[in-house]
Amino acid sequence: MRNPPPSLLSLTVNVAVLNLSRINDLSHLPDHIVLDLFSRTLKAGKLNERVLRLFMASGNEEVLSIIDALKIKIDITPILPTRCHEKFRMNGTRR
Repeated sequence: MRNPPPSLLSLTVNVAVLNLSRINDLSHLPDHIVLDLFSRTLKAGKLNERVLRLFMASGNEEVLSIIDALKIKIDITPILPTRCHEKFRMNGTRR
């Protein structure tokens, strides 16, 4: 028995997963598509900090609850202060 052909929506979501680096906003998409896109992104191993921020900014409650349930967090690396003020003046010229 033959498998039915994939739907246009399924093909579109698959292409979106491959091109997540080009997507800047998900707010215009319906919630069920954002959820499907998120699950396929996880399965494809394409979730990075930028993509996570993209999904978090979508405001999709189901996606946010999955992120919370999986305890996915954005790693914030602390930046230690430097002592540049001793070498440079405020206007950027050397002393």
